[in-house]
Amino acid sequence: MRTAAARRWRAAGLAAALATGICGPLAAMPQAHAQTPAQARVREGAAGEAATHEVVTWGASADRQGAGPADRSYRLVVRTSVGGTGMRIRLSNAFGEHPVTFASAYAGLQRQGAELVHGSNRPLAFGGSPSVTVPAGGTVLSDPLPGRLAAQSNLVVSLHVTGAQGPTTGHGMAMQTSYAAAGDHAADEGAAGWTDPMGSWYWLDAVSVQAPGSVTSVVALGDSITDGWDSTADADRRWPDYLSRRLQAAPDGTVKGVANEGVSGNQVLADGNGQAALGRLQRDVLSQPGVGTVFLLEGINDIKAHTGVTVDALTAGYRQIIDRAHAAGECVVGATVMPYRGWPEYDAAGEAVRQGVNDWIRNSGAFDAVTDFDKVMRNPYDPQEMMPFFDSGDHVHPNDKGMQAMADAVDLSALRCAR
Repeated sequence: MRTAAARRWRAAGLAAALATGICGPLAAMPQAHAQTPAQARVREGAAGEAATHEVVTWGASADRQGAGPADRSYRLVVRTSVGGTGMRIRLSNAFGEHPVTFASAYAGLQRQGAELVHGSNRPLAFGGSPSVTVPAGGTVLSDPLPGRLAAQSNLVVSLHVTGAQGPTTGHGMAMQTSYAAAGDHAADEGAAGWTDPMGSWYWLDAVSVQAPGSVTSVVALGDSITDGWDSTADADRRWPDYLSRRLQAAPDGTVKGVANEGVSGNQVLADGNGQAALGRLQRDVLSQPGVGTVFLLEGINDIKAHTGVTVDALTAGYRQIIDRAHAAGECVVGATVMPYRGWPEYDAAGEAVRQGVNDWIRNSGAFDAVTDFDKVMRNPYDPQEMMPFFDSGDHVHPNDKGMQAMADAVDLSALRCAR
């Protein structure tokens, strides 16, 4: 569901970012050595401490982007969900056709715009080395960074890229201003040199921390509604952001992390704007650490694209996602498809499929739990259209109030199911 305005926004980038608060510093400590995957996922704390494990605190689905020039720096601003220690970043070259070299990488905290909190910018390492080359199609994890990263922090990852050619890997519609600069500025804490604001994230597709063993994360798998289109940029008002704040405020909850794996225009069954949900499930969802629950809101693009999709075909795709998530030990919450009358592609045939799919979501018992977004968002006087109070104006994407209403409708206890 990518509009012409969305494409222009991606190409031009946003204006300067709004100032955002810092929720806590990354403590300055020496760089750690690399760990084995097993050590990174579960480790014993000091005497008397409970075991911890690796949990995703931020994620963004990767897709093919335009060519990335060499000798350029990227300052990527992301919002954490769950807090923890031993932060790691994941860099992806999944859609690259050539190796890409990261000469250096740093992690700090945003003060405002491209400026960082003084003393917060610290070098990351990869197997003990400050640089790393990622082959085409590959990914790499940084070594854990000692110290604690607070929940709900504006984390800034700065990359100096010296070897890049051909297509890059990134997330096109970030709804967040990041920055680019010519040459090597990754270590800089000031904003000088960071002259190019941009509305996309490049190469960075996940951030994780060590959290108590009882803590888990939820991955929101979806399209542009989940990605946050038409929510206020630089304000973290996507519905998964509102959900993250609810989870942090819940005193007794153990689900604390949220990874937003929405892709604008995404479909369950067919590739198009990004790989189909079935094709990207392993990379974007099942490969993330510490995930207890997948929250699935997809289907509107399959329906309105006039591909001839049927209820049986779409629900068979849902079943594949459910089966694969269950095999990984994860629960799946399904969300009903929201109304879309008023969108140019709306027609009676698509509406009939939507109604049939929603009936299956509600009554099949295939999901571990169901959130009825259709019921929450529809106009009580015309249930085939979105309630005007929640409508951004295009009749598909909610505004900020609608995003919050979606998050408020999620039963937090349903996210804690166990398999």
